Amino acid sequence: MIKNKTIISFTAAFALTTSSVFAIDEAKVYASVNGSDITATDVSVVLKDPRIKFDTLPKKEQKLIIDQLIDKKLLANKALNSDISNSKVFKDTLAKTITILKQDLALQIWMQNKSKEIKISVNEVQKYYDDNKVRFIKKEEFNASHILLKTKNEANDIIDILTKSKNIKNQFTSLAKSKSIGPSGKTGGELGWFSSDKMVPEFSQATSGLKVGQFTKTPVKTQFGFHVIYLNDKKEAGTVEFDKVKADIRNFLGQTQLKTNIESVIKAEKSKAKITYK
Repeated sequence: MIKNKTIISFTAAFALTTSSVFAIDEAKVYASVNGSDITATDVSVVLKDPRIKFDTLPKKEQKLIIDQLIDKKLLANKALNSDISNSKVFKDTLAKTITILKQDLALQIWMQNKSKEIKISVNEVQKYYDDNKVRFIKKEEFNASHILLKTKNEANDIIDILTKSKNIKNQFTSLAKSKSIGPSGKTGGELGWFSSDKMVPEFSQATSGLKVGQFTKTPVKTQFGFHVIYLNDKKEAGTVEFDKVKADIRNFLGQTQLKTNIESVIKAEKSKAKITYK
């Protein structure tokens, strides 16, 4: 619900890489090649995004990833057993790579520790909510279904059928599936939840004039054709309750504080460093 989400780029990037290091069950083994294990750490390198959970992927995709890692390990072992490992370029590159990995790992652990140092109190969260109520205003929302037709006469025919129906909702769903030319027809015309600004004006105006369980008694013309609209449910405009957003606020304040702390450290380190651009 917090609209200003451009909080961090620098620290968020490290948050992702940090989680990829510390959230992995490194002991989990998926395969073995000549006694060398392929672990969850190897898999995470292939997936790249720590939010992707390997064990939830389809079995076919899991096998494809493991097979790729097996091929890679076989080729890597082939390369290591050649004279490449004794070459100057290999040794120099290895030394540089180890240095970079050490720096990255140290920075990831340091960033994680800095994040743990931040404590946001309940009072701070409450104060932010009270001072920024405008950020938590929710618009009036509608849950509607519609039947889209090419002509006004077709729409009037649908309205006549619905007017005579004893079970309007079921009849509407059935007609949407068989008559609607819109993409939502196959799901009974359901559009889900939306605010007025998400629909064309004519559609929104007609929807807002309905009560829950009612349908439009005249065809609604838009640039897409003629609509018959049924209102499934409605949510009044208002302010989102504190309990529903307090976790988001706490995270927002924590990330903001982390950003401030890191920027302060960077500033101090820059003042002592000798930096040259080449």
